[in-house]
Amino acid sequence: MLLLPNTRYSSLALAALIGGLSPITGASELFAADSPWMLGDWGGTRTELLEKGYDFTLGYTGEMGSNLHGGYDHDRTARYSDQFTFGSHLDLEKILGWNATEVQLTVTERHGQNISNDRINDPRVGGFTSAQEVWGRGQTWRLTQLWIKQKYFDGALDVKVGRFGEGEDFNSFPCDFQNLAFCGSQVGNWVGGIWYNWPVSQWALRVRYNLSDSLYAQVGAYEQNPSNLETGNGFKLSGSGTQGAVMPIELVWSPRVNGLAGEYRAGYYYSNAKAQDVLKDSHGQPAALSGAAYRSSASKHGFWLGAQQQVTALASDQSRGLSLFANATLHDKKTNAIDNYVQAGVVYKGPFDARAKDDIGFALARVHVNPGYRKNARLANQAAGLDDYANPGFLPVQDTEYSAELYYGIHLADWLTVRPNLQYIRHPGGVSQVDDALIGGLKIQSTF
Repeated sequence: MLLLPNTRYSSLALAALIGGLSPITGASELFAADSPWMLGDWGGTRTELLEKGYDFTLGYTGEMGSNLHGGYDHDRTARYSDQFTFGSHLDLEKILGWNATEVQLTVTERHGQNISNDRINDPRVGGFTSAQEVWGRGQTWRLTQLWIKQKYFDGALDVKVGRFGEGEDFNSFPCDFQNLAFCGSQVGNWVGGIWYNWPVSQWALRVRYNLSDSLYAQVGAYEQNPSNLETGNGFKLSGSGTQGAVMPIELVWSPRVNGLAGEYRAGYYYSNAKAQDVLKDSHGQPAALSGAAYRSSASKHGFWLGAQQQVTALASDQSRGLSLFANATLHDKKTNAIDNYVQAGVVYKGPFDARAKDDIGFALARVHVNPGYRKNARLANQAAGLDDYANPGFLPVQDTEYSAELYYGIHLADWLTVRPNLQYIRHPGGVSQVDDALIGGLKIQSTF
């Protein structure tokens, strides 16, 4: 039986959908389709504040997922998870006369449940991707951004310092898809123990230098502090629990090919904190058999590549057309469960003249498990004398997971987009014994 999720925000999501169909016009009115805000321009006050350097936002993202077929548990149900974002952006050049200086403060709140946790993936090992990307890092309130940014030398040098996540600047990627394998900075999905994406923040410094109008290089240093992930530490500002730092470096090129926008990224990250080996003990023997502690490495590192390129456009509207994208990450085989990940897809914006702001997206991803990590699971089962997958104590062996998603984005208003989607996951969690899963989803993105 399909159960509708019970959440205290369902009425807000419904109101947003109804508002998107409102016939009211005029960007200053409530629910106006051509307004960037559902609540309108507050009688012109919002525009006036923007001109003075004050920008206040309230965003909402809601995601529903239902296991239509397959997965670990075939008992069909639906789950709903969501996020509220409360933000303020201050242009201090306009407010205080500070040259090229900005401040950002953002607080987020996440709530709900994820269909992937017990219906799609085997709970004994969990999964790699998530059918509802907005779920994760604790269903709680967090200080997600608190930073100040200033530009120097006529904008050539850009320095940002404060609390924020790596994926905000490094390995950045849009988040229109609902499956986590196609949303946001992918490095943080595969080395999440050290690289913390939104909504987690940590003390950080990012320095960017514009080499030309289309090319810049950037380097950063981010506090590696696992205690920041804990639910009760959403507003923690102290550095207690810090184990080291993650230091990414990246080159970003944004050319125009035949007049169409593109972005290409290449980067490397290095962590100077100790990292645990996935297989061996300090004597070089399999720790699952020796019973000794897993050995540690003095560091951890990896690489990433990313590309986005619009390849077609309408002469009457350059924003409409086909775009291609691809991402790949490589990680330290000694210390990381995932050794590589690849993804590719297409997005077409404005598929119909009557729906010029709608979009269609399709993507495929492959997540590959480190052979040493797989071997460790096999040896752990051997040491425990287990060879039956159905035994509750058996540790499922994870290999490769494949994901696909198809969505259609309905642009109901400038402040509301709804994206129904279908997701297909082969070998959820990389476990071949788990049936391939078909998931129905719905993603709501709104700005109040």
